[in-house]
Amino acid sequence: MTNPQALLRLVTWLSPAFPVGSFSYSHGIEQAVEAGLLTGRADTEAWIGHILRHGAGWVDAGLFLAAHRACVGGADLGPVLAQARAQRGSAEMALEASAQGRAFVATLRAVDPACVAWAADPEEAPSHAVAVGAASAQAGVDEETALILFLAALGAALVSAAVRLVPLGQTDGQRITAALNARIPSWAAAARALPPEDLGSAAPMVDWTSMTHETQYTRLFRS
Repeated sequence: MTNPQALLRLVTWLSPAFPVGSFSYSHGIEQAVEAGLLTGRADTEAWIGHILRHGAGWVDAGLFLAAHRACVGGADLGPVLAQARAQRGSAEMALEASAQGRAFVATLRAVDPACVAWAADPEEAPSHAVAVGAASAQAGVDEETALILFLAALGAALVSAAVRLVPLGQTDGQRITAALNARIPSWAAAARALPPEDLGSAAPMVDWTSMTHETQYTRLFRS
């Protein structure tokens, strides 16, 4: 069992109060609403679930595990960092990952520097998934628990954006979150069993909404 103090560290890092700016990204949901693709609870739940199981959430799960395993095994994180930079479907998705990763590392350098000893280059902007995966390993959180909590936090951030954009009531937002959380452990188990060379996504409509969001006339979110 993971040490409770280590677990509390990770929960703190994944909290909306931790200053990585997750509230400012919708991961294309803003454009999906604009295009009429998301109009209610059912289609929003399906859309976010698809991101987590087949889109960038699935890729992030693989990158998270690769970073966690590299840190546990004392391996070089360079190849994982490079793979994370390459596996983004649009400029906004790359920004979403790198800006949050940079903010995460900068904050940990100030409050918990032992957990970012792997981040030797202060100019590096690692993917958020890689940064949290590596830091959780250094904190001593086991990979299964860490990945489940990471995916739950990602899902919650996307639901929060959808509540504001679709719009949905807070209760419907919690219903979506509960439905996603019921499936996240099985998705995490599937990611842990996936050979690293098979990592990839299958969410072309999510990629399309992200790309077209770059030129959307009015925007509340950065992605």
